[in-house]
Amino acid sequence: MHTALVTSLGSTAGDIVIKKLKENGFCVVGASIYPEEWLADALMVDVFYESPRADHPDEFLPFLYDVCEKEAVDFVVPLIDPEVDLLNVNRTWFEEHGVTLGISPKPALDIIRDKKKLADFIRDNCPDTVSIPTEYLRDLPEMPNWGFPLVCKPCNGRSSQGLTYVNSQEEWNALVAVADMDTYIVEPFVKGPICMVEIVRNPAQGVVVTATREELMSTPHCLALTVRTYQDEALEQASAVLAEKLGIVGNVNFEYLRDDDGVYHFVECNPRFSAGAEFAVMAGFDVVTGHIRSFAGEDVDAYEFDHPRIIARKYEEFLTKEEK
Repeated sequence: MHTALVTSLGSTAGDIVIKKLKENGFCVVGASIYPEEWLADALMVDVFYESPRADHPDEFLPFLYDVCEKEAVDFVVPLIDPEVDLLNVNRTWFEEHGVTLGISPKPALDIIRDKKKLADFIRDNCPDTVSIPTEYLRDLPEMPNWGFPLVCKPCNGRSSQGLTYVNSQEEWNALVAVADMDTYIVEPFVKGPICMVEIVRNPAQGVVVTATREELMSTPHCLALTVRTYQDEALEQASAVLAEKLGIVGNVNFEYLRDDDGVYHFVECNPRFSAGAEFAVMAGFDVVTGHIRSFAGEDVDAYEFDHPRIIARKYEEFLTKEEK
């Protein structure tokens, strides 16, 4: 039996990832910065560890090494971007100990995790994908002439953290006075619904599998609550080309904004299982199994779109501990 370590267990994708790992015969070890009894997903794993934070690498990395050795882990699945970023630049120990990191290769992640680099890469290599004009704040001697609002955010941000909208010259001046000039990027605002393309690329098999959904209702921090699955062959083909050019392995998620003219503007790539992974699975595209097989050198199943679906998320409560 293989053993997988799933980190940041309380993340939204955790539930479907654990279920599918078990369906594929894995023993699942879970880790989180929170106590076991705080997490419903901790009820689902075979072994649970409370972990240090990924932003404390001197503690987090030795913790991972220790758990991998104790539990004979051979596959690591990080569920949040800071863990992906840290593992991306600390691959050696895992390679030397025969542990597979379930993340794309370093050259791909180095581009993906910098929104400016990714926008430039798309502009230069993927003519069928429309990237939003993106500039580092440090490279702008004055406010760009894109009209208001402007979108400003960290180049390596996640979950809308640090995202701000500039609606006037006064707000621009205030932003420039406090923002980190080396990490913030500026983009024109594109109005339209968020559309996601789930990707599984298996380079050994020479295939890219895709599936599309539109977010109909979301939380203020962009967690989709209700989606509509549909097919757009041109968008999916362009997304497949981008995944090939980047050298993606396994599952990632491409985010787009669709404007009033039906043009898709690429926003970003989520380099790990998205919060909407279960939407894809419910629509018939098993992104978790595809991800596992892509790293195991096994063939990934095709996804055949049949009809649109509307899928809604709900919250559910679990009793995790009785205190007496």
